[in-house]
Amino acid sequence: MRLTQGTFSFLPDLTDEQIQSQVNYAVSKDWAINIEFTDDPHPRNNFWELWGLPLFDIKDPKTVMFELSSCRKQHSSNYIKVNAFDNTRGVESCVLSFIVNRPSYEPGFELIRSEDIGRNQKYCFRSYATEKPEGSRY
Repeated sequence: MRLTQGTFSFLPDLTDEQIQSQVNYAVSKDWAINIEFTDDPHPRNNFWELWGLPLFDIKDPKTVMFELSSCRKQHSSNYIKVNAFDNTRGVESCVLSFIVNRPSYEPGFELIRSEDIGRNQKYCFRSYATEKPEGSRY
């Protein structure tokens, strides 16, 4: 199963040149950029680990690519994504987010059904990755 979250999620994985193009675009718009990683890719997991500090006022896209390369070296078996934020309206709004690294094996999700009051059914799902302790999921 291939995780599909963020911009470009239904396309094949981006090459480094394509990632560089997206970073160039974000920098040209003066968007702040950050890099995040996780081993729990549940769609409601909004709290991925932040790699370093957010990159505000970046003028050279090579800085972002250097940080991405460093994150990949340290967390090669995790999901890694790049986020860009636009503050032109006075708030930091995420305007671009895409996965740039994924583990070689993606275990997928389990659908869980439970009964509720009045024979109603509730559904949720969880990542198979969370069956293992944090840090050893992939």
